[in-house]
Amino acid sequence: MSRPEVEPAERPPAESPAFPPTSSCVIGADVGGTYARLAWAELRPGTPPRIRDFRKYACAEHPSLAAILRDYLQQVRQSPGAPALDHAVVAIAGIVDGDALLNVNLPWPVSIAQTRQDAGLASLELINDFVAVAQAMPPAERDSLHLVCGDASADARGPALVLGPGTGLGVAVRLVGGRPSVLASEGGHAALAAATPLEQDVLRLLSQRYAYVDSERVLSGPGLMTLYDCLCELRGQPVRWQAPDALVQASRNGDALAAECVDTFCGWLGSLAGDLALTFAARSVYLTGGVAGHLAAELHGGTFERRFRAKGGLSPALAHTPVWRVEHGELGVLGALSWHAEQHARI
Repeated sequence: MSRPEVEPAERPPAESPAFPPTSSCVIGADVGGTYARLAWAELRPGTPPRIRDFRKYACAEHPSLAAILRDYLQQVRQSPGAPALDHAVVAIAGIVDGDALLNVNLPWPVSIAQTRQDAGLASLELINDFVAVAQAMPPAERDSLHLVCGDASADARGPALVLGPGTGLGVAVRLVGGRPSVLASEGGHAALAAATPLEQDVLRLLSQRYAYVDSERVLSGPGLMTLYDCLCELRGQPVRWQAPDALVQASRNGDALAAECVDTFCGWLGSLAGDLALTFAARSVYLTGGVAGHLAAELHGGTFERRFRAKGGLSPALAHTPVWRVEHGELGVLGALSWHAEQHARI
């Protein structure tokens, strides 16, 4: 079992049991289908969390979420002057159903009570991963935002859509001044909509393979490869690339089919982002997740923007809506800690 990567320090959520009011040092975790990222912070009212001892784990290299939490605790407790850490809030992909987490992308099942016990924690809270990402938007540094399209100076007071293609497709909405401040969503599992002849052909192929085709089936890291496979079949060409990074690099090196795949992906993502922005009357949109980072240049290339705005008579409603690409490797952890601080400030 490999050691984690280490970087220098500087329905309602499930809980078991409630955090003590006096607890100020809390572990924040961001757990996706591929990586788990952990840190801790001393939470102070009115001050954004300052995360410490950030570590990244490959989920598939560990037998459970509890094993990751336990390893992190052991590592931090060995540091001189380490605080007493036995409370954690975990932002994790999925839906809590009683004691169990419903998720299709994690490498292991999660029982909340068993995880808390096996990790050696006094208390444990689970929240949706994109609730945490949306929660992190206000404290995120301004220089982590890169404008994809729209008007950066537009009045963005209002709902903010957060959309993240990664191992899956996360969706959440931040409501300024709302209670709760973030609306959780499983929008990535809503049915995939096709708007062009090529997208219709791809959807036809996928409908032959799967009983249900959701947006995540195409608009995610694994989905990018699914899209490529479909295009190879439609174009009568052999599959040459087996991973997203290889496919993206090939598109940049002149592989026409790989380039068509990446361009189709960006356009389809733009169309979905525009649909959701209209659905939630979003005043701003934030793109996060690993795929958005890998396709940074392509997302700024114009196809995303064109499809984002292509909404018929309502196109003017999105003309000035700013779409930001977010580069912040600790966003989920920051959001989990910010969520905890906000929730327990009300107690």
